[in-house]
Amino acid sequence: MGDPAPASGIERRPEETLRASAVSRSFEGVQALQDVTLELHRREVVGLVGPNGAGKSTLVNVFTGFDLPSSGTVELGDRDITGWSAHRRARSGLTRTFQHSRSLRALSVRENVEVAALGVGVRTREARWRAGELLELLGLTDLADARAGALAQGDERRLGVARALVTEPAFVLMDEPAAGLPEAEVPEFAEVVRSVRDDHRAGVLLIDHNMALVMGVCDRIHVLDQGRTLAAGTPTEIRGDLNVAAAYLGETAVETDA
Repeated sequence: MGDPAPASGIERRPEETLRASAVSRSFEGVQALQDVTLELHRREVVGLVGPNGAGKSTLVNVFTGFDLPSSGTVELGDRDITGWSAHRRARSGLTRTFQHSRSLRALSVRENVEVAALGVGVRTREARWRAGELLELLGLTDLADARAGALAQGDERRLGVARALVTEPAFVLMDEPAAGLPEAEVPEFAEVVRSVRDDHRAGVLLIDHNMALVMGVCDRIHVLDQGRTLAAGTPTEIRGDLNVAAAYLGETAVETDA
C-alpha cells in the first residue's frame, strides 16, 4: 500500500458524535423536516431511508452546512455547529458525497482527489499519497489519469467517495453513493462502506435506495416519512416494522434477506 503517510497539517479534536437535535426545515410553507433528531457515532454506519421527498437530502444539507434549519441544532461533539459554514465543517472532519457529481470535470481523477485534500489544508505531498491509497481502495487506479468528465456514472460515484475520504473525515454523509453502479458491483461497494467504518474509523450516514446494500452494511437505520421520523432501529427491527413496510419498503423489500 506504499510508504507511511506523511504527517498531516490538519489539527482536529477527536469528536465521537454528530447529532441533529429537534431539527425542522420549511421552504415557503412546505415542511421538509419536522422535529427530527438523529445521532451518528464514529465507527458505525447508519442508514437514512424513506420515500422520495421524505427529507433525507435536506437533513444531509443541514448536517453539512449547505442549508440551515428553521429550528433545532446540529452538534459535533460538544460544539454547536449550527451556524458554521460548510467549509468550516469540512475542515473539522465532516464531509459528504452528492447525488450529482461535484467533480472538476476537466481535471483527472487523481487531480480531483488531490484538490479535495488541498482544500482542507493537507500538504501537497500528503495529498498525493492519500489520493493514491484511495484510488487503489476504490478500484480507480486504472482511471487515475482519465478526465473526470469522461467517467461512467458508477466510476463517478466512486470518485465522489474518494474525494470525501481523502480529507480523513470523522464523519462521511453519503447521498445515493451506489446509484448507477451495476448490481454486480454493489457487494464490492458494500465492502468500501465497511472499510470507511472499520479501517478509517469514521461514522457513515448512508442514503441509498438499494435496500440490500442498506440492510447489509448498516448498524442502525433511521426512517423518514414526510419530514418526520417514522422509525429507528437495527436492520432486523426495521425489516419487521409494518409501518415502515406500508410507507416505504413494501412487503418484498421487508422480506429481503430474512
